[in-house]
Amino acid sequence: MIELLIVMTLIIILASISMVQYRNSVTRAEEAALKENLFRMRDAMDQFYADKNKWPADLAELVSAGYIREVPTDPLTKSKETWQTRQAQPDPNNPASAGGIDNVHSGSDRTALDGTRYAEWD
Repeated sequence: MIELLIVMTLIIILASISMVQYRNSVTRAEEAALKENLFRMRDAMDQFYADKNKWPADLAELVSAGYIREVPTDPLTKSKETWQTRQAQPDPNNPASAGGIDNVHSGSDRTALDGTRYAEWD
């Protein structure tokens, strides 16, 4: 009976360790997908600005202009609607660039494995 109790305890300990590893690997995969999505959207915004000398009005304009195929899903919120965009600062040397968005962040309020907030990732 004691042997069975010891074996069950070891199985429970190993299972709990593996669950923590699994959750961390899922979180790392979501973080990698978020970094890639942010990079692609920001790159598309920069290309849009370089081509048209103005910032896109919103993420949908990047799609309609052909810079990205579709607005990606935020891997943390599982929605395309939660992206937080930042309005571009007016450029005194280029009045045509006034308005539009020049940056995007995740709409998640969670904290990353490294202790930073996903909504603040640059």
